[in-house]
Amino acid sequence: MSTSAGVLAAVPPRPVRPKRPASLRVPLALPRACAVSGVSAGLARHLGAPVDVVRALFVVLGLLGGAGVLLYAWLWAVTPRESGSDTITRSVPVAWLLLAATGAGLIALIPATRDPYALSWSLAVPPIVRDLPIFLVVVVVSTVTLAVAAGTWAALVDRVDRARGARHALTVRGTAAGALVVTFIGLLDGYPMTRLELLIALLPVAGVVALASTNVIVKLRELSHERITRIREEHRAEMAAHLHDSVLQTLALIQNRSGASSEVARLARAQERELRAWLYDGDQPADSDLPTDLRDFGGALELDYPVRVEVVSAGMSSERASGEIAAAAREAMLNAARHAGGDVSVFIEGRPSGVDVFIRDRGEGFDVDAVRGDRLGVRESIIGRMRRAGGSATVTSSEAGTEVHLQFGSTVGGAGE
Repeated sequence: MSTSAGVLAAVPPRPVRPKRPASLRVPLALPRACAVSGVSAGLARHLGAPVDVVRALFVVLGLLGGAGVLLYAWLWAVTPRESGSDTITRSVPVAWLLLAATGAGLIALIPATRDPYALSWSLAVPPIVRDLPIFLVVVVVSTVTLAVAAGTWAALVDRVDRARGARHALTVRGTAAGALVVTFIGLLDGYPMTRLELLIALLPVAGVVALASTNVIVKLRELSHERITRIREEHRAEMAAHLHDSVLQTLALIQNRSGASSEVARLARAQERELRAWLYDGDQPADSDLPTDLRDFGGALELDYPVRVEVVSAGMSSERASGEIAAAAREAMLNAARHAGGDVSVFIEGRPSGVDVFIRDRGEGFDVDAVRGDRLGVRESIIGRMRRAGGSATVTSSEAGTEVHLQFGSTVGGAGE
């Protein structure tokens, strides 16, 4: 009994297999970067299958009475696109492929105009159909359809593609219109015209009209977008007026009743800044200019230090946030927030030929000449940086506070004059 118990004890227990978690499928959505429409890529990602297998499946189903084509078109119509701000980009030049097929149709037009009834006698068709120029009809209809499809795709799809744009759409549409004109001329000069053949010759004219109608669709799209944007801006303006009369005034009252460096005032200023940015900046990204960058940096300093940063800008300047004067100004603002605290004033005076930036604090001040050589914050990050960039930096400090004057560009019309 003990032996069997020992044997049982020596046998390790069978490991319990962990339960396999239910596979989470990726939602079915068309990617914004795709080959043509993104149907195969989106369906493959949803099913967890290789995209080449899904494409081959569509081809096989397309050979079975066109089921693959119908399924592809249905998925393209009903499947939503991935959310995002990036424009939809397509790697396959669909419009140029359609134009290449149109060129093949123009080549086939030469024998079709010489013997438009060739296909009628080669096929087993009823005698009444043999009197129709089937070969010519097939070539003309195919050529016109391909040309119109190329121009429509370029106007409605490629025009909003960032990799192609309006110039590409104009080139494709012009080429498609030229192919339709060549088709019309070839039909007029190829053979004596009958009433039926005259109707066939009018097909390229109808194609030109259809191609020109895409301009109407594009204009309707633009008008609809402008209308939606205008309605959105009106709603935003109404909301901004309401919040300005209520929430923003309450936040301003909290800041006035609290100390400049108190935690409550800092939080109120941060909330006011975020609310104003959301209300007045709209959907457009903030410009990467010097005043905007310094305002954002001042807001970040208020969250980390007991300081209130006020940034005022006057005049116009082409100085960007990535420039050396912006880096020097940020270093001066950081020093003021770290060592002085309280109120920090930043005044930006822009000129066509340069810019002046003044950073003032109300701290105890310091002796600039007494700064040790290993302290590089003022000497290199501010003064040295401006000198290397072709500007100048002046640091003036006293018991009433410290002022850093950054100057870049011509002194004509500067603040010091």
